[in-house]
Amino acid sequence: MTDVVQKLWGFCHTLRHDGIDYGDYIEQITYLLFLKMADEKAVDLTAVPVVNKRGKEEKIDCSWPTLAAESGTGLIDHYTEVLRALGKTSGILGDIYSGSLNRFNNPVNLKRLVNLIDEVEWTTLGVDVKAQAYEGLLEKAAAEGKKGAGQYFTPRILIQAICRCMKPDPRASKDFTISDPACGTGGFLVSAYEWLIEETKGALDRQTAKRVRRGTYFGNELVPRPRRMALMNLYLHGIEPTIHLGDSIYDPPTAERHDVILTNPPFGTKGANQAPTRDDFTISTSNKQLNFVQHVLTILKEGGRAAVVLPDNCLFADQAGEVMKILTEDCDLHTVLRLPRGTFTPYSAGVKANVTFFTKGYPTEKTWIYDARTNVPGITKKDRPLTPEHFEEFEKCYGADPNGRSKRKSSSSKDDRWRSFSISEIQQRDFKLDGLKWLRDESLEDAEALPEPEELATDAVAELTEAVNELNQVLWLLENGNGTVSKGTEA
Repeated sequence: MTDVVQKLWGFCHTLRHDGIDYGDYIEQITYLLFLKMADEKAVDLTAVPVVNKRGKEEKIDCSWPTLAAESGTGLIDHYTEVLRALGKTSGILGDIYSGSLNRFNNPVNLKRLVNLIDEVEWTTLGVDVKAQAYEGLLEKAAAEGKKGAGQYFTPRILIQAICRCMKPDPRASKDFTISDPACGTGGFLVSAYEWLIEETKGALDRQTAKRVRRGTYFGNELVPRPRRMALMNLYLHGIEPTIHLGDSIYDPPTAERHDVILTNPPFGTKGANQAPTRDDFTISTSNKQLNFVQHVLTILKEGGRAAVVLPDNCLFADQAGEVMKILTEDCDLHTVLRLPRGTFTPYSAGVKANVTFFTKGYPTEKTWIYDARTNVPGITKKDRPLTPEHFEEFEKCYGADPNGRSKRKSSSSKDDRWRSFSISEIQQRDFKLDGLKWLRDESLEDAEALPEPEELATDAVAELTEAVNELNQVLWLLENGNGTVSKGTEA
């Protein structure tokens, strides 16, 4: 597996000189890898029907052997035609190739990539091996930060810890479904499936295995490229998911409802300049993450459970209190995990975030918070990488019940990182969970232990942005609520 990844990734550096970036490269591998495996499985792609520019149907030979036999400009032309033809087919084939484009200008480079993929009999590899090979490429792309897929990638160690707490087990009922409404390249869905395989040792009865393969895993993704990668990623794990292409927040919700939701909504304010007009959203806000919380409330079944990664501003902003109030009325917000600084290094090193765990159907009486951040050295890429040990104690404190109803006690944490707060205490803080702190931050007293400048700048920007948003809201109310500004102007 490592050799395969190293070979494919090593070639990527060559392609950068041809204008192909990391994301483009992984995307092209997705197209070619699927064709190769289709050939190994004897899927007939020798006569794919397509309507030409004259409006007449013609057959295109999209098979791997035909493509692999081409060279020179003929290879470029044929590959482009294959992508166009497959993008108009139905099923997962059409989903993966929809809107696909050839990014290669140099036929020599394309030929070399075709040969690299042709060297491996992918279907003879175990599911784990070929899936890990592909995920290895995704992780390498993500590690390139802004140049890679970082905006779509949640650290696998964090995802696995969340899955162990949430226990997304499709055997619970025949209509059990798992969803990620901001699925990126499919990390949460893949880990949910891997948790199931580890839990069952791969021993699923035939009917359950069939349902898990095609009717259990759902997602939504705004951008075509990560959606395409998610489809391929899950396909290599033996899963054919339903992943919608669209905007989870601004598009009307589908009728789908889910038993488990695992998600890390995109951070930042890009594209969040107006509040979505949805009847199911009680609080009107342009805050993207708070809208995702409201969306999760809509698509979660009664009795269903969710784990949602949220940045700190979702716990202290004014409208955060309003959304959290509704959340605690409709759901049992039983657990909050305060993540270590730098958890998303190298993707978004300065972001401070939390994981909120809740179950829909009954109100919150008590919320347990685990502080994995205060007085914990920040995560760095090389010297202090994120490890399973960062969440080991939290998982023990969380307990075996995925709905957070295990017997809990503060003494389970040797460093006093685990405490509960009653709903009345939360109400006293206007439902702003960020105020529920009890550990003394020693770094504030030690100049040498202060956070990195990037982190301090990120905090400052977040607070200033929130302040500007609140001032804009006040201004809007003055101008549109009671006309005070207008009257003053006339005077």
